[in-house]
Amino acid sequence: MYVKDALQKSLLAILEEMNLSWPEKTVIESPKDPRHGDLAVNIAMMLAREAKMPPRDLAARLATALTERFPEVEKAEVAGPGFLNVTFVPAFWHQTLLDIAAAGTQYGASHKGRGRKTLIEYVSANPTGPLHIGHGRGAAVGDTLARLMRMAGYDVATEYYVNDAGRQMRLLGFSVWLRAKELTGTPMDIPEDFYRGDYIRDIAKELLGLRPEIATLPDGEAQDICYEYAMQRIMDGIKEDLQTFRVEHQVWFSEKSLVERGAVEDAFTALARAEHLYEKDDALWFATTPLGDDKDRVLKKTDGYLTYFASDIAYHHDKFRRGFDYLIDIWGADHHGYIPRMRAAITAMERNAANDFDVVLIQLVNLLENGAPVSMSTRAGTFETLADVVKEVGVDAARFMFLSRKSDSPLDFDLELVKQRNMDNPVYYVQYAYARICTVMRRAAERGIPVPSSLSAELLAPLDTPEDIALLRKAAAFSETLASAAEALAVHHVSHYLMELSGMIHSYYAKHQILLQDNLPRAGARLALLQGMGQILANGLTLLGVSAPEVM
Repeated sequence: MYVKDALQKSLLAILEEMNLSWPEKTVIESPKDPRHGDLAVNIAMMLAREAKMPPRDLAARLATALTERFPEVEKAEVAGPGFLNVTFVPAFWHQTLLDIAAAGTQYGASHKGRGRKTLIEYVSANPTGPLHIGHGRGAAVGDTLARLMRMAGYDVATEYYVNDAGRQMRLLGFSVWLRAKELTGTPMDIPEDFYRGDYIRDIAKELLGLRPEIATLPDGEAQDICYEYAMQRIMDGIKEDLQTFRVEHQVWFSEKSLVERGAVEDAFTALARAEHLYEKDDALWFATTPLGDDKDRVLKKTDGYLTYFASDIAYHHDKFRRGFDYLIDIWGADHHGYIPRMRAAITAMERNAANDFDVVLIQLVNLLENGAPVSMSTRAGTFETLADVVKEVGVDAARFMFLSRKSDSPLDFDLELVKQRNMDNPVYYVQYAYARICTVMRRAAERGIPVPSSLSAELLAPLDTPEDIALLRKAAAFSETLASAAEALAVHHVSHYLMELSGMIHSYYAKHQILLQDNLPRAGARLALLQGMGQILANGLTLLGVSAPEVM
């Protein structure tokens, strides 16, 4: 139920009879102080000139019409210079529980996205080593955003861009080859910029077990074999880690395939046709300055090799050619400066870069253990892998913590804190609220207090305390919260909502007895209320990829 829409619909009916139109700058919002009503609207101030009435007089007229014509409005009061504060009757809020019961696992869904065909690309880590905790945050954000946007009516596909070409992959092959030579008795110097982690030695040892002749093959052939084996071995590990972390990618897109099937040349042709390319100093340049970038960019270097930007342009060009009209990339915050040039490329493709392309930035994760930093470095091999962290704290705790703050804000992740099973642990706080509801339902059955199997206005009538209405008000805001979070690409709004709802549920337990043997009508109504709240918690946790345990 969109409460604001309900009020707007009522006001529109009144304005139509008054020959007044809905002002574009009208704002309907929840007052900070609930004593000022359920909703406040500034419509009288926006319409005063057109109506030729003082704002407070117009607000008073609207208030009278609302209370006389719409039984769901309990009172409408004029405040300040002409605000209209509206309070609904309890029965209006009771409808929320009927909506939850009818929608079940789909409660919170909307048509905000209108079926827009969207591609979200996330993680896309170079297959040069295991995923670390920073990749884990991007994975949780991307996967949850996909779930959230589907709930909000977008047609979402998910993709991992496999960087299986370029210098980093050549370094990977060299690094494994050098370790293989060492393991067969040939001393080798390992350059500083090569990959040095223990996993490189492990891969070399595995490969020697399968192909012992690798140490005697010509260097180029041996390095190619090392590259292919290492990349596949690491990609298999990445896929396994993501599956364990409940992260889905529908497509694993190969960078090499762009070149092999001519997608890069297709993109270059399109840019040249639009007169965005030129040659200078034996290199191919993309004129991005007129498109909002700070300088023009090289696409093909003097040695004939493509830049990373060239491959990225071809990749995004290919995304649009595949029929997607909204592209969302999840990038590390260190790629912030890359956004203007990518927007320039999108504009050069004759797309609306402001509307058809978005980037969600993922800030660093500061991994702590008992307050002390844990070092992370892919090449040095001193990092904590995502698999290590998940094994230590569990999928639920890791995902919830990654999603508990705005993605472009740094996150302190203390391993000891998230392992604690107490109310200071955010994920425990929310899961325990759900488990408490399940416990109450079991106890009701044990005591012979019927849990309502169907709801009606009469059954819900005893829900009349301020705490009852506050919970229902919060429940009614779930759909709007999800829709606005999807539109803003802000998945942390979901975890914040669940934390707030859980806090209200815990407070409700402290103030109100649920299983009232001497007042079965009120007990039944409160059980129905908790059932509804439990459904919302379960739906929200599912969006976050976090489980909803019935017992804790």
